[in-house]
Amino acid sequence: MASVFGVGSSTLRNIIAHPLGGRRRSPGTRAGHLSDIIEHQMIPRLMLAHAREPNVAEDGDPPSIGEDLAESFAVHLLQWDADRALAEVEDLLSRGHDIQSLFLELLAPAARKLGTMWEEDECEFIDVTMGLWRLQEVMREIAARVPPVIRSLRAPARALFSPMPGDQHGFGALMIDEVFARAGWESEVLIDPQQRELLAVTSQKSFDLLGLTITNDSPTSAIQSLIRAIRTVSANPALRIMIGGRLINANPGMAEEVGADGTATDAFAALECAERMVAETGLHLKIAT
Repeated sequence: MASVFGVGSSTLRNIIAHPLGGRRRSPGTRAGHLSDIIEHQMIPRLMLAHAREPNVAEDGDPPSIGEDLAESFAVHLLQWDADRALAEVEDLLSRGHDIQSLFLELLAPAARKLGTMWEEDECEFIDVTMGLWRLQEVMREIAARVPPVIRSLRAPARALFSPMPGDQHGFGALMIDEVFARAGWESEVLIDPQQRELLAVTSQKSFDLLGLTITNDSPTSAIQSLIRAIRTVSANPALRIMIGGRLINANPGMAEEVGADGTATDAFAALECAERMVAETGLHLKIAT
């Protein structure tokens, strides 16, 4: 069953306010259960809270944050309060690490490490819950210091993002949804949809853009067939379709082969491409200053 996060993924933000909800370890719970929660709910916010910060290399840049430091930070989150954790992150900032590297090399790996510790009975449910809460507080404090990318549309474009039906990895769709929502789009995302659900949504709502993320190996014919079906039922005859993900990045020419309108290697490149395509349909965009 697909789940739909509405404009700006407000549902996702609510989940992040309560990172683990009431989920507990129980006999038969698969090993990746909590890792899925972290991957699909925590890490998108960690990565995107700070959208498009330029990352300009300079002489004397500090080395990358190593795995050992990230794991040590995760362990300390079980004991430190949020202020102490924030002080450690601010120390890294003062030594020249940028916010993007902190999110990707420290906070996100620390979140995954907490999940692993819980799954392997190295800490209790309440401990990892508090650790994730402290991590979230640090993320919010640091992200608040950097304004998001601000764009406005004279007539806000509407986008729907979804993994390829049958693809279990919804992280990419969540990530790109956040980027578009922060850029002023009316953005929605489907998670783990069946094909009939994806077609139903596109037939009931008029979207300007549909983005498919494809990570699993999928036959070209299956992707092509889905895109044709989407165009057949779409409530918007001018719908633009983009595809991306691991499979497409390895073979960009596949986008044209299956009948998609475009592709991009990451969420921000996808935003630029989508704005150009939608502008060509008559929806004029402007960039706020």
